[in-house]
Amino acid sequence: MTIEIVVLAMVAAFLGLRLYSVLGKRTGHEQEHTPRNVENGLDKRPQDRAALDDSRDGPVPDISPASPPPAPRPTMIYDAAAESGMRDIIQADRNFDAGRFVEGAKAAYGMILEAFWSGDREQLKQLCDDDVYDSFTAAIDAREENGELLENSLVGIDEARICDAEYDRPVARITVRFDADIVAVVKDKKGALIGGSLTDAVETHDVWTFMRDLSSADPNWILDETDEA
Repeated sequence: MTIEIVVLAMVAAFLGLRLYSVLGKRTGHEQEHTPRNVENGLDKRPQDRAALDDSRDGPVPDISPASPPPAPRPTMIYDAAAESGMRDIIQADRNFDAGRFVEGAKAAYGMILEAFWSGDREQLKQLCDDDVYDSFTAAIDAREENGELLENSLVGIDEARICDAEYDRPVARITVRFDADIVAVVKDKKGALIGGSLTDAVETHDVWTFMRDLSSADPNWILDETDEA
């Protein structure tokens, strides 16, 4: 009986040494055990609690979100001088839209210039009133009589702004300033260059007034007056 107890004790000691050799050593990957304190039902590490204590005593950092940048101001398409007239026109025609009008005026500007440069009288008749049409055709007649040809081209419109507006019932008039770049070339009948440049664009500043009878079913505006800025 005594021998059996000694043998069992030796076996137990041997197994204990084997378990220690496997489980009793750190491999370097275990996380250090940190004692914890339980306060008011919250389980906190001492260093965490100290950090909280320091935050209560020290200045509170500003973690409020940064103020968003101010929204860009909308670009106005008409000057203050035109505001009163534009208001009258909008009241008279609820379908009027200033943005669409400016886009249409830019298109008309290019079409009228192209028609004048090429001598297209029929196109000019549709887009201009009688006085402006007569002025354009007189210039075309003089150009053709002198045997001059225009090879102009509209490079681009830098800006188009409504600078004046008025409503004299039932006729509305809106004045637009166009800042554009134009290549202007004059040639003779043989194609020889008389004036201008094929490579250098010229800055132009035109002030055109468009008119429309708001009581008419025709939605088109026509060119009523031309001038230079």
